[in-house]
Amino acid sequence: MAANGLREIADPFVVPLPGGIRIRTRLLVSDLDIKVLETIGAYLAGFAGGDLADRVRVGDGEAQRTRRKNGLTKASSSRWAGTITRTSNDQWTYGRRSLFAHRASIGRAIGDIEKRLAVPVGGKSGKWRGYRTQSERWAKQQRLGHLKADLAVVDGLIESGRVRIVRGGRDLLKKRHNLDHANMTVEEWRKVWEAERLFLIADGEAGKPWGNETIHVTGDGELSIRVPNPLKDLANAPKNRYVLEGRVEFSYRGSEWADQIVDGAVRYDISHDPVQDRWYLDASWTFKKIGPLPTVESVVAGGVIGVDLNDGHIDCWQLDRHGNPVQLAKTIMIDLNGSTERRDGHIRAAIKVLLDYAAHNDIRTVAIENLNLADSKSRDNSKYRRGQPGRRFRRIVSGIPTAKFRDRLVAMAANRDMWIVAVDPAYTSKWGAQHWQK
Repeated sequence: MAANGLREIADPFVVPLPGGIRIRTRLLVSDLDIKVLETIGAYLAGFAGGDLADRVRVGDGEAQRTRRKNGLTKASSSRWAGTITRTSNDQWTYGRRSLFAHRASIGRAIGDIEKRLAVPVGGKSGKWRGYRTQSERWAKQQRLGHLKADLAVVDGLIESGRVRIVRGGRDLLKKRHNLDHANMTVEEWRKVWEAERLFLIADGEAGKPWGNETIHVTGDGELSIRVPNPLKDLANAPKNRYVLEGRVEFSYRGSEWADQIVDGAVRYDISHDPVQDRWYLDASWTFKKIGPLPTVESVVAGGVIGVDLNDGHIDCWQLDRHGNPVQLAKTIMIDLNGSTERRDGHIRAAIKVLLDYAAHNDIRTVAIENLNLADSKSRDNSKYRRGQPGRRFRRIVSGIPTAKFRDRLVAMAANRDMWIVAVDPAYTSKWGAQHWQK
């Protein structure tokens, strides 16, 4: 804690580059192509589900991937089996990580409630206030009991090494039990469920033709798939391959994809959107390593654009290398209404305006507050719960997906050879007002 009562400011740091690139294009498929894709995807989905269940049963310790892969190779191929087992391992790892994050979130909520319960109704002890009414206090006591029960369940799962994973998504599974609220029929839900569980994923292989032996796209756009051995009757090309009728073209970053398939690895994902009845192909690959990250001092030497996230807009300041404002702030509005896709589009558009603003001022670095609002909705504090301040805070948290904004900003900045520096949020609040905001 500083002498003036403000906390110590965390050191800024250069945000690492994104791990890779992912691009998408629509597939033009015939009726026969659809039948083959659905048959292969459903066939492999059964093995993917079984292997995931096997991986969950193993729990902590050795993943036994070799044993699992050998069993799947006989029913598909070595490369399909490798992708299935790798995907299961990743899902288990992510599920395990989510359990620890969930336990930490529950622990923080329990701690906040217990501290407020220790204060009399309507009273105050230090920075903690008691609950406003006796009925609210009683409701929180019940909430505390439920949280402790949930914590015991999570602790048991972590201790046993088990995780709970739903292939297809837990949210979609819940919709099956409340179709009226989801505005879906059983048939509509079934189509979406089966589409989400299709397994048409192939990991890339460096040094192989076109960067992938299982699903590969040639330089002239020919897409072909390695058919699993038991389904070889579906093949229409040599070496158990099926060639789709339509040609593939990546309009976004197509030149980078063309460079990558020369000698690098490219992963492909084929997916189906049953609502719009469209098929898509995603290509992804990792960034080439560029060595250690530069220092903060080196990337801010030519100036920086400071960014502050707000409710429905972001404010940008051009700063010199010492952090002093050079010109008046620029405000970029973000419409956060509508569907998730619409909101994401507006966020991308706002980031483009921000980066264009930096490029116009010949600045290659953007500084953004290092916010982590993932658990803000669970804070048990009257500041975030009641009245106009609480409604405004919840709108900020739910309206701006901070993690997505940060990730997209880093990725889009990397495309322009720009750097992102994460700074303590205090620079945009009390410390900022004290030192340079005026």
